[in-house]
Amino acid sequence: MSKKILCPTDGSDHAAVGLAQAIELAKQSGAPLTVCVVNIAHGGARGPTINHWEPADVAALMAAAEVTCKTAGLADVGTVEVVAREAAPAIIAYAEQNGYDHIVMGTGDKRGVKRLVLGSVAAEVSGQAPCTVTVAR
Repeated sequence: MSKKILCPTDGSDHAAVGLAQAIELAKQSGAPLTVCVVNIAHGGARGPTINHWEPADVAALMAAAEVTCKTAGLADVGTVEVVAREAAPAIIAYAEQNGYDHIVMGTGDKRGVKRLVLGSVAAEVSGQAPCTVTVAR
């Protein structure tokens, strides 16, 4: 049974599927749910670091996730922004450093060559996370 659930989101339809699954697991287990937005940092070597999303965009993603959770009847929900260079290592590190025992996330529809070239955040998280990972489709 999950005691603390982390659900990364980027606001996509695939992430919404993961959030819906995370909400159901949190309701069944009574575990608190944290929705995590990983804001990818670009640049910085010889110029300024520029985050993928502006603060208002991050706030809107988190607010939308909170509304979804509360509409579904989940009261114990939090949100967090993590700024990092890569999504998967950031998700794994945040979960490990903050004692999460379950990560629930959606996955895109990349197949074949696209998946080989672009990789998959969900595949990397599920392969390296030190806790249970549920990948929802």
